[in-house]
Amino acid sequence: MKSKILVTGGAGYIGSHTCIALHQAGYEIVVYDNLSNSSREAINRVSHLIGESIEFVKGDIRDADRLREVFAAHQFFGVIHFAGLKAVGESVAKPLLYYNNNVSGTITLLEVMAEYGVKNLIFSSSATVYGDPETLPIDETAPRSCTNPYGQSKLTVEHILEDIAVSDTSWSLISLRYFNPVGAHPSGQIGEDPNGIPNNLMPFISQVAVGKLEKLRVFGNDYNTVDGTGVRDFVHVVDLAKGHVAALHYINNKTSSIGFDAINLGTGNGTSVLELVNAFESNTQQEVPYQLSDRRAGDTASCYASADKAYRLLNWKAEYDINAMCRDTWNWQSSNPNGYQ
Repeated sequence: MKSKILVTGGAGYIGSHTCIALHQAGYEIVVYDNLSNSSREAINRVSHLIGESIEFVKGDIRDADRLREVFAAHQFFGVIHFAGLKAVGESVAKPLLYYNNNVSGTITLLEVMAEYGVKNLIFSSSATVYGDPETLPIDETAPRSCTNPYGQSKLTVEHILEDIAVSDTSWSLISLRYFNPVGAHPSGQIGEDPNGIPNNLMPFISQVAVGKLEKLRVFGNDYNTVDGTGVRDFVHVVDLAKGHVAALHYINNKTSSIGFDAINLGTGNGTSVLELVNAFESNTQQEVPYQLSDRRAGDTASCYASADKAYRLLNWKAEYDINAMCRDTWNWQSSNPNGYQ
């Protein structure tokens, strides 16, 4: 019998790609999403790509009664929890919104999971929980601290999961800390479709290349890095999707529950902003004009992962390189200049 997985936020960027990976691995999927920063069209396209329809439920993770309806109708093996707000700047302006959605919503989800005896969870966390790293590469034992409410909301949920694991040993809770997700499905059918001006570097680059935005602003060119611009660990979204499946397999293959564990998903390599721009231009033959600006408050010079633990526990490692990330991003953006609209 196929295991059935509830994917909260499954219509979003990483969620939609993970639905494809789950299907390929033989899991059944139910997607639960309020569509606040995602599109129903993403799930339509996922259904087309996998050749079968996906059950979609429009609902908010803060709505316990709606969640109960879904849990009562299905026997889930576990939950992959993507549903959350994710814009750093917006979190600074609207902290209560972020704590209400990301923290309170997760508490409601966990309460309903406990009611129905579903105690396997893969949580979508972030490298932002490491704050400004003291040493590189960053491994899972690094100190955690946050510079904004978005990161703080992720870290708060991690603390909640740790406390649950101590209080009840029947839970298996894995927090996947992503570094910088980029790229798109090789088909060009699904990809990153941010609301308004993109917060993240790669969709900003691709929207400049497609003519939606005039030029890229590069914040800071005086960091102690290869070319003075910030260095990040960019990881292909298809690799990330496979990481979630690997984490489910890990839980499935264990003879006992695992409590709480945190695992980085990254390539282990740092790429600077200008290196990414140059790679994008050379892989797409598109020009990306940019303007150098002052450093942005809260940004760190370098941030990249140690992905050794993911390989050791999950047998996972990133396979796509920066060239593939650029090509797949452009394939999506050029085919869908206005995203899913």
